[in-house]
Amino acid sequence: MNDIRKAYRKLARKYHPDINPGDAAAEEKYKQISQAYEVLSDTEKRKKYDQYGAAFQQAQQGGQWQGGDFGDFVYTNFGAGSFADLFGDLFGDLGGVRVGRSRARGAARQAQRGEDIHYRLQVSFTDAVKGAQRTMSFTMADRCPECDGLGGQTATCPTCGGTGQSGQRGFLGMVAACPQCQGSGEVITERCSRCRGGGEVAREVKLNVKIPAGVHTGAKLRLAGQGGRGFKGAPNGDLILELEVEEHPFFKRDENDNIRIAVPITVIEALQGAKVSVPTVEGQVTLTVPAGTSSGQTFRLKGQGAPKRGGKGRGDEYVTVQVTTPKHLSRAQKELVEKLAETWTEDPRKGLPGGL
Repeated sequence: MNDIRKAYRKLARKYHPDINPGDAAAEEKYKQISQAYEVLSDTEKRKKYDQYGAAFQQAQQGGQWQGGDFGDFVYTNFGAGSFADLFGDLFGDLGGVRVGRSRARGAARQAQRGEDIHYRLQVSFTDAVKGAQRTMSFTMADRCPECDGLGGQTATCPTCGGTGQSGQRGFLGMVAACPQCQGSGEVITERCSRCRGGGEVAREVKLNVKIPAGVHTGAKLRLAGQGGRGFKGAPNGDLILELEVEEHPFFKRDENDNIRIAVPITVIEALQGAKVSVPTVEGQVTLTVPAGTSSGQTFRLKGQGAPKRGGKGRGDEYVTVQVTTPKHLSRAQKELVEKLAETWTEDPRKGLPGGL
């Protein structure tokens, strides 16, 4: 990186507009140098330039690329060209930094693995904790099986002879794509009747998916070979399911795979103590509430939580009791409360400050 920075500063000083006032060629060179340094100093941008050339930045700045297969987009709209074509004459080999050669779209005509397809799958709280078998169905756009995604019958481009290049320099010195085949090296001679030249068709997918016990939101399941079709006999891509666990109306799960729940109890149960039925993900269990329990007190049910990540045991369930008071009392109940109040001597506010 230091070699790149030194080379940039040296060239930037040489071609800076302040050093070359009125020199349009030097100003254009300075712009190219600045663009090259921006790419070389950013790993992701460098990778895109090595693959797709200046078209990467053009497409992003122009707002033309809205997602999808960027490789196809570039070669369709901009043709061939790589980082070396654009900046090789400026930087050359900087301290072992290797710049790739240009790639025509024809290179993509070789057999290649299908694309991985990403799909967001919602699962219930219970299924995520206990595990489940789910049948899922959806429609995906995929490579046309009739024309292998080419859009029809193809033949070598008569204009460029299959190179995909016009032999002329375009934007910032980039090798221009052949105007007839748009850099592919091939032309369609007969449009595919199934995809009508688009190269893609809708494919219905129906799969049985096993959801492991204990998964969290963000967990990914990879289904090998269930993604996009491979090209020219290459393997299919994978289907990658990103799970989103739905919230439960009563249970809450923490980062340690413990499950928490709030359970109401009556005043009498809190005063006298009681055995109350408490729900867990595996069913009802009995919790012993000791006499004199306060509202907000939490009890632990060992091993009643979710399976831990990595399959190492289970978390616990924490039950927080909430003492409920009746809103309406009968006459007999009111009399009993009054008698209890006459004998009550404890002051729960004792010790609080009298004021500030």
